[in-house]
Amino acid sequence: MKADLENNCDTAVIDPLYFRFEEDFMEDNVRCIPMAVRFKLDASGIKLKLAEWSRFTVKERTQLTIQACGSQAEILAYRNYLRELVLMRTGNEPANIKIDPSPAWANIYQVDESLQAKAGEYDWHISVPQWIALSDLQRFALLKLYRPGHENKNFPKAMNEFKLV
Repeated sequence: MKADLENNCDTAVIDPLYFRFEEDFMEDNVRCIPMAVRFKLDASGIKLKLAEWSRFTVKERTQLTIQACGSQAEILAYRNYLRELVLMRTGNEPANIKIDPSPAWANIYQVDESLQAKAGEYDWHISVPQWIALSDLQRFALLKLYRPGHENKNFPKAMNEFKLV
């Protein structure tokens, strides 16, 4: 199993996708779970704890960031790779989460009301054309960043980075 995981990490390397607002914690060691990985965790139905993430090598963290996770086959491969990796590094099975069949970020024709309310706290408004123009990952990030319990200081940074204000 370990050899399979190591071989999986040797796939072609593409520049990992990190947002500028993540720079303060995306040093060489990728010490926090980037939005690109969080997006894939939601798609694959796995809850990854920061303590588990911290046990992965930089190469494994990078692989989790760049590995494709769009089609059903890619999602299954990602899920299997991640489950094996968590088991190998921690000795535990990762927790499962429910996969939302209709996530708010996927509705390009309606901006989530709670997100709009958060933007309103700054006297901002996200129009439907602006929402449509964002990538799935950008919409996902905005929805994660405004929620209670998340470090909301990056919400305004993301709004600026995505050219919404």
